[in-house]
Amino acid sequence: MSSEFESYEQDFAVLTAEITGRIGKVPKLVGDEKKQMVANVEKQLEEARELLEQMELEVREIPPQSRGMYSSRMRSYKQEMGKLEADFKRSRIAYSDEVRNELLGDDGNSSENQRAHLLDNTERLERSSRRLEAGYQIAVET
Repeated sequence: MSSEFESYEQDFAVLTAEITGRIGKVPKLVGDEKKQMVANVEKQLEEARELLEQMELEVREIPPQSRGMYSSRMRSYKQEMGKLEADFKRSRIAYSDEVRNELLGDDGNSSENQRAHLLDNTERLERSSRRLEAGYQIAVET
């Protein structure tokens, strides 16, 4: 029975490697390519979930004395699956943020431009304040 579990482990490792590679590509794609990649990743995530279910069934059939080791492996695989799903969600969100920024014209230079304008206005305000103080001092002296 453990040989079947180990073959499921190998399949799961290959599948998660493929999913990880594709998740990394999702934010870089646009249009139909992106939709197709997202659909493929969702399909592979479903396959990985099914593999985990099969692995759980195999663990249940393993004798109790050696079940602990396989149970701990299952926990780590479930955690890995959770991380993959979170990464996939983040990659989709990263893409939507890029599109939103393009549509709104918000890019990295705009924050630098805003900062430069803020500094210029602050300097102008300080000069005006000094002139007002100097004028006030002259008024007080006279």
